Amino acid sequence: MQTAIPFLFMRGGTSCGPYFNRADLPRDQDALSDVLVRVVGAGNPRNIDGLGGGSAVTTKVAMLSKSDDPAADVDYFFAQVAVEEKLVDYGPTCGNILVGVGPAAIEMGLVATDGNETRVKIRAVNTGALVEAIVQTPDGSVNYEGTTAVDGVPGTAAPVALNFLDVVGSRTGKMFPTGNTIDLIDGYHVSCVDVAMPMVIARAEDFGVTGHETVKELDANRDLFARMEAVRLQAGALMGLGDVTKSVTPKLGLLAAARHGGHFCARYFMPWTAHPTLAVTGSQCLAACSLAPGTVAEGLVAPVSDSPIVMRIEHPMGVMDVVVNFAIADGDLDFRSAGIERTARMIARGEVFVPSSTFRRGD
Repeated sequence: MQTAIPFLFMRGGTSCGPYFNRADLPRDQDALSDVLVRVVGAGNPRNIDGLGGGSAVTTKVAMLSKSDDPAADVDYFFAQVAVEEKLVDYGPTCGNILVGVGPAAIEMGLVATDGNETRVKIRAVNTGALVEAIVQTPDGSVNYEGTTAVDGVPGTAAPVALNFLDVVGSRTGKMFPTGNTIDLIDGYHVSCVDVAMPMVIARAEDFGVTGHETVKELDANRDLFARMEAVRLQAGALMGLGDVTKSVTPKLGLLAAARHGGHFCARYFMPWTAHPTLAVTGSQCLAACSLAPGTVAEGLVAPVSDSPIVMRIEHPMGVMDVVVNFAIADGDLDFRSAGIERTARMIARGEVFVPSSTFRRGD
């Protein structure tokens, strides 16, 4: 016997995965993890027995519900399911999957459309961040067709604009949770920054790479990953995140000077593989690091004009633009908000099945 669970399968930005109504899943977190492992097919490099695509950007899950927060319409609970391990991490959030939350909430009937553009106020449950999504809804339904292109996604689609609020100190309560703009760990200078996503950020050259390598080249460099992981584990403790051995946060980023007209170039790690493009949350954290005085980014970043500014971050498949509102006062960065424009598409809707021994309706 199997249990059927309604779902939407959506691409959000450069990630994809199943989107569920939280009410259709177990309330108990251990039971929920068992279900998500089966849904994705975690524990196999190809995720052959589930919906996962064999990489960290295709084993993500979004769970939505009406919000009891008066500042939000919908709650977005995110799960990062592992590829080769039967492991689920609820610590981080995902900005790319977030791009699909507004459209998915409308498709699920959690939010009503409102004219040609519907504003959906979203609370990211994992971090408490508030985000406003602007979804194209002509004729009372979500429009997915348009002319907006996203590097790393084939073709074009309708834009989804995201405005991020209250992203500083997403997990730790501080932009610089160690109290320093630069820390020395294992001989490497790093900036531990928490804006939208806790990150450990370093100069690529300090780790013996250019920062312009392809994802394939980076993933093949296991010595690089071993050195970065040793630094990440120590940084996690210094940031107050505890033992992060089994957690995907903090993420890791390497910076280099831009080569194609951007403000800087970045390689983002998830953290045990290189991201094919760049995470939305990570882009905000990297932008904050690049703007803040005294970080490892100092001297690498192209000149910045007054706020607001469109920060152009080069990544392995192109460029991501992040609109940042900020101020510098007494040598400190006041990071006020960030905005991006991405695309989303509903790929499928239906039911996914898990063994009844894993989840039985009413349990």
